[in-house]
Amino acid sequence: MQYIQYPKKEEWGKILTRPTLDNSSLLDLVRNVLNDIRTRGDEAVKEYELKFDKVSLPSLQVTEEEIKEAEFLISKELKDAIVLAKGNIEKFHKAQDHELPCIETMPGVKCWQKAMPIERVGLYIPGGTAPLFSTVLMLAIPAKIAGCKQITLCTPPNKEGKVHPAVLFAAKTAGVDCIFKIGGVQAIGAMAYGTQSVPKAYKIFGPGNQYVTAAKQLVSLRDVAIDMPAGPSEVEVIADESANPAFVASDLLSQAEHGIDSQAILITTSEKLAGATVIEVEKQLAVLPRKEIAEQSIKNSKIILVKNIDEVVEMSNEYAPEHLIISTKNYNEIAGRITNAGSLFLGYYTPESAGDYASGTNHTLPTNGYAKAYNGVNLDSFRKKITYQEITQDGLKLIGGAIEIMAENEQLFAHKNAVTLRLK
Repeated sequence: MQYIQYPKKEEWGKILTRPTLDNSSLLDLVRNVLNDIRTRGDEAVKEYELKFDKVSLPSLQVTEEEIKEAEFLISKELKDAIVLAKGNIEKFHKAQDHELPCIETMPGVKCWQKAMPIERVGLYIPGGTAPLFSTVLMLAIPAKIAGCKQITLCTPPNKEGKVHPAVLFAAKTAGVDCIFKIGGVQAIGAMAYGTQSVPKAYKIFGPGNQYVTAAKQLVSLRDVAIDMPAGPSEVEVIADESANPAFVASDLLSQAEHGIDSQAILITTSEKLAGATVIEVEKQLAVLPRKEIAEQSIKNSKIILVKNIDEVVEMSNEYAPEHLIISTKNYNEIAGRITNAGSLFLGYYTPESAGDYASGTNHTLPTNGYAKAYNGVNLDSFRKKITYQEITQDGLKLIGGAIEIMAENEQLFAHKNAVTLRLK
């Protein structure tokens, strides 16, 4: 890890830069794949599955038999853990379900709002180096609570044309309607445009590599909505001299093992804690099964020693991390000053892993500094809100004059006339 001591404020921007991969060449590739899928549908998807995922698929959809079989291919302990996580995620997201009251803005003028489910949603679950069955729960559970009528899931199969059984069990447990063996760009294209097998989605959710991210951004220009801009995963830890360096190191490494372009940052006021964390990172890294991935990520990661808590808070808000762990004596006080972060983890015994899996909050969060303007996935992500208004004759008499004057001054006389006729 890079160890940076007492940087000047004008250096912060450079220090907090995320690692980037050159994606200039991939955009043309992604655009060509999407256009082909739009034109040829299932036939193109199968060809790209053979090309990219190295599997020939007679059918794209996971069968009921495969879903039933999956239940017997994973341990009881894992099934119990998935069910426990489902309960907590469901409980937290159900608590977000409330409507605004009808408001009478003035006598005879009523306004209200109603949340309606997005009817068709598409969920993308990466395969890659690990089966992310936890992401199935994070996306499908709020979609189900929101009332989405059709929940479609795409995930890449293995070389034998099979989907990981834990992904299938989680999908069944969370209430997914149909599952397809499609990965990468071709999955995003299939859900964005619809094919002979895959229904078109109105909004696409889920993380992915740079190809998936580029595909989501391209289809969102005119064809379908997406959850948020997303990039490589990241964590920031704020820690003082009271923190346990072993805990801090474990939190940094838990994010580093996601991918070679992930980033972990420690901001601290304690030189002793910084030094001890470096030692712990090396010790824990040596025995990680995903050591090679984490090693690459750690090269992009930093320990930053600053003068005081004010600098900690200001630097953190400038970085706007996806995950922010506050491991200090006065963590609540610091948390109250944080304005930019995807999700906060407070205290010595709240690892980021809890939010990734089972505490109840959603782990689909804004990365790459987008936490300055975006929030993570929640129940509202799967709904759109329609506003209503109802005006009585007396109400129009009270508000009509103001509408006429405003419309006339914008030179929109038909707008004015719609009021004037009623008033007469």
